[in-house]
Amino acid sequence: MPPPIRILLQTTIPFTEDDWHIGRFSRLAGVLSAMEGVEVTARNREAPPGQTDPVLGSLDTSDFDEMWLFAVDLGDGLTGEECAAIGRFRKRGGGLMVTRDHQDLGSSVCTLGGVGDAHYFHSKNLDPDASRRARDDQLTRDIDWPNYHSGANGDFQTVAAVGARHPVLTGVDRLPSHPHEGAVGAPAQHPSARVISAGVSQSTGRPFNIAVAFEPSEEGGPAIAESTFHHFADYNLDPSLGAPSFVSEAPGGGFARAPAALAETHRYFENLARWLAGRQT
Repeated sequence: MPPPIRILLQTTIPFTEDDWHIGRFSRLAGVLSAMEGVEVTARNREAPPGQTDPVLGSLDTSDFDEMWLFAVDLGDGLTGEECAAIGRFRKRGGGLMVTRDHQDLGSSVCTLGGVGDAHYFHSKNLDPDASRRARDDQLTRDIDWPNYHSGANGDFQTVAAVGARHPVLTGVDRLPSHPHEGAVGAPAQHPSARVISAGVSQSTGRPFNIAVAFEPSEEGGPAIAESTFHHFADYNLDPSLGAPSFVSEAPGGGFARAPAALAETHRYFENLARWLAGRQT
């Protein structure tokens, strides 16, 4: 029997009830924990601002096989020591899934080598395509670009495979939608990276990237850069589970009406877990 896949689900903020703490990703944790041979640890940061979190700061010496990092901070979520440890973790073959959201939310991931380069923000690591430095979602006026409108929270979007269908997209054509997704792209300086999936804005009709995959290489283990953590949040799978009070957009009910679409999202979670661990999907 192969050894278990040990997964760390980690946010970049300490616990705050009215924010995107790790408890708001409980459905994801449940799906992964139900997989045979998978062990899940879900946690928030446990260090004050500017100090190194004991788990993140020693990730490279841990027994985790992969980390799913939910960058829900305002730009100060990772320290230099943590980034260095995460880099060493990937260098030794560890798998990474790194996701963020609109504008500059989660922009601390820019300090991560490799997969951090795939994330574009409003004031850091701007999209090299200057034409994309413009509003997409026009409804929530206090959120600026990148803010691709793929639909309401609680609804789903159809995603297109880009190039050869990647293993993480096996059996997956629908994922949660969100009113303002962030931006990702394949950085030219990393030849192992390519865009693997794309969505279409419901506001402008413009296509945008959903995910970038980094294949295992001399740089390190497999990694995924995802456009928004809302593809994994409880609220997007079932709005009745609630969201922080600052979420103002009316939710949809697409998943409630289409359980097959929700099953595809669960399969995406499972595919990611296996691929990031180097197991067949």
